[in-house]
Amino acid sequence: MGAEPEASRGGAAVRITVLAAAGVLGALAFPKTDWSPLAWIWLVPALVSGAMGTRRAALLDGWLAGTVFYVVLLRWLEHTFQHYSAIPWPVTWLPIAALAAYCGLYVGVVAWAVAGLRRRLGAGPALAVAPALWVVGEWLRGWLMGGFPWGLLGYSQHAQLPVIQIAELGGVYAVSFLIVAVNAALAALFALGPRRAWPGAAMAGLLLAAGLGFGVHALARASASGPGSVEVAVIQPSIEQTIKWDPARHAQILDLYEGLTREAARGRPAIVLWPETATTIFLRGDPILLERLRRLAEEVGTPLLVGSIDRREGPRGQFLNSAFLLTGQGIRAKYDKIHLVPFGEYVPLAGLLGFVKGWAEFISEFGAGDTETVFPLPGAPFGTVICYEIIFPELFRGFVVGGSMFMANITNDAWFGETSGPWQHLGMLPLRAIEHRVAIARAANTGVSAFVEPTGRIGPLLPLLERGVLQRRIPLRAQTTLYTRFGDWLVVACAALGAAAVALALFRRSPASC
Repeated sequence: MGAEPEASRGGAAVRITVLAAAGVLGALAFPKTDWSPLAWIWLVPALVSGAMGTRRAALLDGWLAGTVFYVVLLRWLEHTFQHYSAIPWPVTWLPIAALAAYCGLYVGVVAWAVAGLRRRLGAGPALAVAPALWVVGEWLRGWLMGGFPWGLLGYSQHAQLPVIQIAELGGVYAVSFLIVAVNAALAALFALGPRRAWPGAAMAGLLLAAGLGFGVHALARASASGPGSVEVAVIQPSIEQTIKWDPARHAQILDLYEGLTREAARGRPAIVLWPETATTIFLRGDPILLERLRRLAEEVGTPLLVGSIDRREGPRGQFLNSAFLLTGQGIRAKYDKIHLVPFGEYVPLAGLLGFVKGWAEFISEFGAGDTETVFPLPGAPFGTVICYEIIFPELFRGFVVGGSMFMANITNDAWFGETSGPWQHLGMLPLRAIEHRVAIARAANTGVSAFVEPTGRIGPLLPLLERGVLQRRIPLRAQTTLYTRFGDWLVVACAALGAAAVALALFRRSPASC
């Protein structure tokens, strides 16, 4: 009798170790390690728990694997808290752990749902629904409480171009669906054995083959020359965060920007992109600064896209994170950032959580814009998303639907130092490019500045903390993809499939055998 509790404890220890290790492996599929094949297997233990265990055990097992995954994935946030907050180490890990536990809960809920469906439908059908449940969960995480769609599973394949071409059909969610389908097929082999799991494995294999076949074909098609192109230059000043906001350094910083702009203008680009908040004072509220930049645009004969702080007119006078299109005639157009960073540019539930503003210098209080501006560059109208906005597929899509022929992304990732954070951020751009077959030009303060082709291939880039200029002729958007036309139709289809599975499970009166 005494040996049974020991065996039970030993089994629990092994299970916890396997689930935690799976979470670590899943995170290593993302930048900077980029061990992308691990994404195809890391969910297997959580899904096996759903296919074989109780609902409670599956929820806890999936939650554990998911939480560990997000702690490792988001470890770069510790740099931000340690250097730009009053939170002492190791307490800096508490907000990271809380965010990871919230995101990890979505993994737990998927495993719990598989366990619940298994009781009525059987393990095979329940695992077959898992990819649809996962996609719905990813979409919800990008929407609830302002949304945090960081680390969507499809981003792990950002460098595997044949795999991610299906994003033009169903967005990044299509890639996530395919990855989870393979994980579910492998889980079925463990839960049911090869003889009973072969139909699911065959279906996953067919999906994978079809996805890769489409990818090879799409790469050849998307690589063909389009109807036009535009020469774009981006500048990366590489200004440390502690210097960037120092009023005593403003003149020196502006001189640096002017020098880089003149260097970029020698290549006669159609536009020069500056990073997010390149001018840290109110551009429209400073006539001297505005005139200086107007003269610069006139002198080099090239429009400038300048990231700057702005202020909303009216009694509240909210700050705005904005991008201005400047020519020799002055300001031609302006975009105000729509999707703000929670606990960075605003505090959710400020009446309840407003006290956190005193903890960290990176927490600001900005207002949100409401218009997806398409800038009127002659022959090549374009949109820009600012920093964090690049991770929201539907917001990005709005600019393309509005007529953008290429896209710009201006950002300041200096908050994250030389961690994996800026590289994970960059890794999301290939999916945005493929979703709409649109080229993206990215200007980052400290890096990583880059060009991304419509195929998702990242072209020349400037690494972290390297100062310089990038210039390239990029193609203009030449087609309207399925995703551009219909947006998140795959999410709707997955939600319908999940709802149908739940309805069928409720309709069945007796539990199905596994």
